[in-house]
Amino acid sequence: MSITLTFPDSAQRTYDAPITGLELANSISKSLAKQAVLLSLDDVLYDLSHTITQDARVRFLRAEDPAALETLRHDAAHIMAQAVKALYPHVQVTIGPAIDNGFYYDFHTPEPFREEDLAAIEAKMRQIVEAKIPLVREVWERHNAIAFFEGLGEHFKAEIIRDLPENEVITLYRQGDFVDLCRGPHFPTTGHVGLAFQLQRVAGAYWRGDAKNPMLQRIYGTAWASQGDLKAYLTMLEEAEKRDHRKLGRAMELFHFQDEAPGSIFWHPAGWTLYQGVVQYILKKMQQHGYQEVNTPILVDKTLWEQSGHWDKFRDNMFVCQHGDDEKTFAIKPMNCPGHVQIFKQGIKSYRDLPLRLTEFNTLHRNESSGSLHGLLRLRTFHQDDAHIFCTPDQINEEAVAFCALLKEVYAEFGFHDVHIKFSDRPEKRAGLDDTWDRAEEALKAAAVASGLAFTLNPGEGAFYGPKLEFVLRDAIGRDWQCGTLQCDFILPERLGAHYVDASGDKVHPVMLHRAILGSLERFIGILLENTAGHLPLWLAPTQVAVLTITSAQDAAASAFDQKLKAAGMRSVLDTRSEKVSYKIREHSLKKVPILAIIGAKEAENGTVTLRRLGSADTETLSQDAFFSTYC
Repeated sequence: MSITLTFPDSAQRTYDAPITGLELANSISKSLAKQAVLLSLDDVLYDLSHTITQDARVRFLRAEDPAALETLRHDAAHIMAQAVKALYPHVQVTIGPAIDNGFYYDFHTPEPFREEDLAAIEAKMRQIVEAKIPLVREVWERHNAIAFFEGLGEHFKAEIIRDLPENEVITLYRQGDFVDLCRGPHFPTTGHVGLAFQLQRVAGAYWRGDAKNPMLQRIYGTAWASQGDLKAYLTMLEEAEKRDHRKLGRAMELFHFQDEAPGSIFWHPAGWTLYQGVVQYILKKMQQHGYQEVNTPILVDKTLWEQSGHWDKFRDNMFVCQHGDDEKTFAIKPMNCPGHVQIFKQGIKSYRDLPLRLTEFNTLHRNESSGSLHGLLRLRTFHQDDAHIFCTPDQINEEAVAFCALLKEVYAEFGFHDVHIKFSDRPEKRAGLDDTWDRAEEALKAAAVASGLAFTLNPGEGAFYGPKLEFVLRDAIGRDWQCGTLQCDFILPERLGAHYVDASGDKVHPVMLHRAILGSLERFIGILLENTAGHLPLWLAPTQVAVLTITSAQDAAASAFDQKLKAAGMRSVLDTRSEKVSYKIREHSLKKVPILAIIGAKEAENGTVTLRRLGSADTETLSQDAFFSTYC
């Protein structure tokens, strides 16, 4: 038996017998064997102890390789669990995955962890790393693994094993005296993880996300391949804390939240002005591009959701109520697409009527868990710049190209220029047949290519009725936000009985392109506030100009200037309070007013105004006529 292995430089080596990853690395060079942490076979990652038994494309990963970062963070979670068990032997460990930018582990303990406990846990983790303890993979019989964990008092681990499929291979990883249930892969030793990690916070989490289950203690941490990467990330977090849209919302008097309406917003006058500014901007753009605004009912009988397939897929995220008179069950709509199909179905449509572009800004409701709610970024009540394009298969490319051009234009005008795209193909749980998905995926990929878009694959993350392009914005401090989407759907129009008459006189189903640019308007406003640190562009700022007097002698001149601003369409406020002008400047700066127009004795006498722009200590004095020609 011979095995041929192909390396990244296309070089090949042939071996007469199976060989482990570590043995292979040693056969190439001793330095490679010391530096390698993972083995990649045909793009699937394995421990270095894995035995290679057949031909494959081979690559070794070092700890600093970006593809190894998720495993590094998973290792850090195991190290944290070992540290916690060493310090608190009574604690039960549950699950501990890698997540974006870090990791967490959930523990069951009668005594909640405190933030001050993290320092001791982190110090113990460093000892474990410096000890360079091997991580050894072991395959166990199911009943033996259950008995092992039950004997340790680790009842949650035993429960996980019992719930695994019968044919699942049960693998445990041993690192010293700590043994954990895990599929792997892992680095060879704890030392390979390095010391570029930090524990961050403690939170509560229900076992398996169900409020009926025990409450667990979750410890979050972050881990990176180098101290430089860790420092950059912590600096970004500090900046993000300063830019938190919830703090900005309070300082700018935009909105607030309260317990009586979880996941919903109380918009204040300035915030509602901002919200309406975003709505009117995007609505105008869509009208310019041939979209027609519609409005569909919020309360819809569940039979429509059953027919569309959303009832099976999204039932747990729907708010549901029953009508006592006829015992019908209704759902408050979480999305607009079934309603738009109902509008399309009214009257006979010809291929000459297509494309038909419908948009809606109505309220949507989703029953998000209370633990996931987060300011404007995750709500139960929200709105979208939602639209659906009904078209023929031949029109998909043209419509996608037009949409992508509009999307890039909108993002640029809001200050976002760094955008990347993910192509999400069929999920495991989906509607429709594979040949339908083949058509949809081929059509959407062709449309992306026609739009000149480069994209990365995001396997299995498509919608349940079609593949999608996801548009991800990178903000001013390097965070990524998925906002826009374009989904190609051959399935929903068929399920809901939508037809048009084609050129041959046959009744056929239209293609439905689900699309959004901003996504949730509330979430986009939160992202925009954090991206700009509240320094909104002048055209969007709720208050564009604050007119400030130095003494009461300038009240009349300031009032006249303020009236001229309002007549020119500027959103201005007049501040003639008997406060020092420095106090007024500070107060309006905290509210992020872009332009402060100061009128003192000289300005009142000369018909001028002294301007101070947000974020700058410099001032400039110009005539009022020059101001209006520049800013209005």
